[in-house]
Amino acid sequence: MLTTITTVPIRTQQRVAEITWFSDLCGGDTQYLGVLDNERRANFQHSGDIVLKAEELGFSNVLLPSAYTVGQDVLGFAAGIAPRTSKINLLTAIRTGEIHPPMLARAISTLDHILKGRLTINIINSDLPGLREDPKLRYQRCAETIEILKQAWTQERIQFKGELYQLDMPSDPAKPYQQNGGPLLYFGGTSDGARDVCARYCDMFLMWPETEESMYETMQDLSARAAHYGRTLDFGLRIHIVPRATETQAKDYVRKLMSKFDEQKGLEIRSRSEDSRSLGVIRQDKLRDQLADREGYIEPLLWTGIGKVFSGCGGALVGDPDQIVGKLSRYMDMGFRSFIFSGFPLIEEAEEFATHILHRLPNVTLSRLQGRTPGTEPITPLTTAPLR
Repeated sequence: MLTTITTVPIRTQQRVAEITWFSDLCGGDTQYLGVLDNERRANFQHSGDIVLKAEELGFSNVLLPSAYTVGQDVLGFAAGIAPRTSKINLLTAIRTGEIHPPMLARAISTLDHILKGRLTINIINSDLPGLREDPKLRYQRCAETIEILKQAWTQERIQFKGELYQLDMPSDPAKPYQQNGGPLLYFGGTSDGARDVCARYCDMFLMWPETEESMYETMQDLSARAAHYGRTLDFGLRIHIVPRATETQAKDYVRKLMSKFDEQKGLEIRSRSEDSRSLGVIRQDKLRDQLADREGYIEPLLWTGIGKVFSGCGGALVGDPDQIVGKLSRYMDMGFRSFIFSGFPLIEEAEEFATHILHRLPNVTLSRLQGRTPGTEPITPLTTAPLR
C-alpha cells in the first residue's frame, strides 16, 4: 500500500464520489460464483428490478454493460427502463463501431431527452462481436466516433474528415438534452492507444482494482497524457464489494460465494466474454497469480477470486464498514471520484451496501456537479427550439 498519498491532478477538486451500482444486462447475477442462476436471468424484469432498487436505495448512477451474450441490448433496455426512473443516472455502455456515428449521436440524444439529462456514456473500445480486429483500427474508429459525437452535440453542423468517416451534415437531429458538451464520457483501457484516446477526448478514466501503487502509477500516467492535450480527467474504479457488520462475516460470505466453484465451469463462463483475453484482463490475472495469498487477497481487504469466474473486474473489497469506508477514503485521496460497485446477488448486495456504507460516503451526481445536466428544460430541437 502507498505510504504517502498525493492526489493527482483531477477535474473534480471537491472531495466527493459518484456512487454507482451495476445492473445485470449480460448474465452473471448469482448466489454462488461459477453457478448459472436460473432465478436471476438477465431479462428485462430482473435487470429493471436492479435499476429500480438502486434508485430506491440512493445510488447516483447505474452501469448498464454491453456484450454479445444472452441478455438485454443496452440502448433498448435503457430506453425501456428510463421512463420508470426519476432520479438515477444511467451509465450506458456503447461499443463504437456498432452504429453509424451520426445515428449513434441521434440515439443518444433521444435517450438523453427521455431521461432529461440523466445519461452518462461508457465508451467501449473493443473488438466488435464475432471479429478479431487490428487495435490501430479500433483506436482510430473510437477516436473518430467520439469526435463526431462531440461535434453533433456542440456544433451547428457535423463537419468531419477522418480516415474512416467523412461527413458534412446538420447536427439538429443529434442535439442532446445536456448542455456544456453533452453527456460525460467514461472510458477504460490498459493499452497505450486506449489511454491516449481517453486522455484526448473523455471525462472519466475507469480502472479495475489493483494494488494502490499500480493504480497510482496509472493515474499519474493518464493525468500527464491529459495535460499534454490541455485537459484534466477524473478517475473511477469499477470494483465488487462484500460489506458486512464484521470482517469475519464478510470473509465468511466470500467463502460461501466460492463454496460451489468448479475451476472448469468457471473457465467456461469466463471465456464467453469477447474481452476475456484483453490486456486489462491479462493484467488482472497476473496480479492474482503473482501477488494473491492462499485466500486470494493481494492487499488487506482486496480479494481477487472473482476473476476466476468473470473477465474484466476481478477484485472485491471485503470487510466491515469502517474498513471499507477507510479504504474508499484512501482511494478518494488518490483522486478517485467515481466508484462502480456490484455484489452477488446484485439486489441483495445493493441493500447490504446501502445499509452499511452508502450513507457514509459523499455521494454526488457528476453530470450535475459539472454543469452538464441542466436544472431547467433546455432549448433544443426536441423541446422548444424553433423548427427549421
